[in-house]
Amino acid sequence: MSASSPAGRPEPGAAPRRVYADHAASAPVLPAAAEAVLEALGLPGNASSAHAEGRAARRLLEESREEVARVLGARPDEVVLTSGGTEADNLAVAGLYRARRAQDPRRRRVLVSAVEHPAVLDPARRLAAAEGAELVLLLVDARGRLDLAALAVELERAPGETALVSVMWANNETGVLQPLPEVVALAAAAGVPVHSDAVQAPATQAVDLAASGLAALSVSGHKVGAPVGTGALLVRRGEGLEPLVRGGGHERGLRSGTSAVALARGLAVALAAAAADRDAEAPRLRALRGRLLSGVSQDVPDAVLRGDAREGASLPGTALLTLPGCDGDALLYLLDARGIAISTGSACSAGALQTSHVLAAMGVPGEEARGALRVSLGRTSTAADVDRLLEALPPVVAAARRARAASGPVAAAPVGV
Repeated sequence: MSASSPAGRPEPGAAPRRVYADHAASAPVLPAAAEAVLEALGLPGNASSAHAEGRAARRLLEESREEVARVLGARPDEVVLTSGGTEADNLAVAGLYRARRAQDPRRRRVLVSAVEHPAVLDPARRLAAAEGAELVLLLVDARGRLDLAALAVELERAPGETALVSVMWANNETGVLQPLPEVVALAAAAGVPVHSDAVQAPATQAVDLAASGLAALSVSGHKVGAPVGTGALLVRRGEGLEPLVRGGGHERGLRSGTSAVALARGLAVALAAAAADRDAEAPRLRALRGRLLSGVSQDVPDAVLRGDAREGASLPGTALLTLPGCDGDALLYLLDARGIAISTGSACSAGALQTSHVLAAMGVPGEEARGALRVSLGRTSTAADVDRLLEALPPVVAAARRARAASGPVAAAPVGV
């Protein structure tokens, strides 16, 4: 990173600092979290050992678990530490399904929203392919919000046969917040547990297991400033869950493997910091997002915001735009060359452009979805960053359109759904 003044402006003669607008992919590690990890790495003991060093490691591990529980509205014994959100989602989907099937073999239906992260969709598909599950993808509306009527129909269609429902807290592409209280109420009436992938939420939303009524929720540390490789699955006390990894019986037998004490400490510190800053950070990010969207409407007037623009309906720092006549990967690389890190709403697999399954589920035509660009602002984002992006966007869009026109038509197939 280039040298900069205390106010964040480049020193005279220094290159402008890069703009990081991809916090939804991974947030920069908090210095306090990094320091906590380094300090914990100095402990020599295995948390499962009975000697003094082992007891010290165990004490720090359980203190970290207690902090994670406090921040997320859970009891310490409801926190299963994992390697991240993907493992937590896999454990929730497969673990809840298998536990429910063991109790009642009729419960083979798995209901998930069509806009879930692959960490939920892929294990659900695996259950369908290998274990006889009936996978039902729940419809969303044009904003990407779950169709509650469709959920109600599916819950009533086969009484006593649904094993679980999984609906994410906030979408990783659009930032749209899902109606979880209504989802939980509908599922509870049918006696069905609900899991939520809450990976994108804790930085700006009050995530509370007890208040939510959820059976389980997943979090990931690197979205809030902890190191990559940290996360947790919160499982409500008394909820059955089959482990995916067996061995030494760690994490109450739900996730065997030697406890990563230092990473648990980093997760706890980062989550606590996010909770402490949330009341100030959420409105700050909302204002930055408003500045961005106002500028885009003036400078690139044919850009379309995908998601839910209503107040409080989305994460405050996330905006998914589609830019007609552009390819998302071209936009990404052109902005990267100008010092701006950003994500696209599409994926390039084996050289073939594939559009986002989220946009496909929202009914966005593939031709429009090709030009998707996700801006996700976070703790390090500033008004100057937004202005840099707004300055760069018009010439980048023009260049991407020229490149698209020169390359000719390309077929785009939806991913995942």
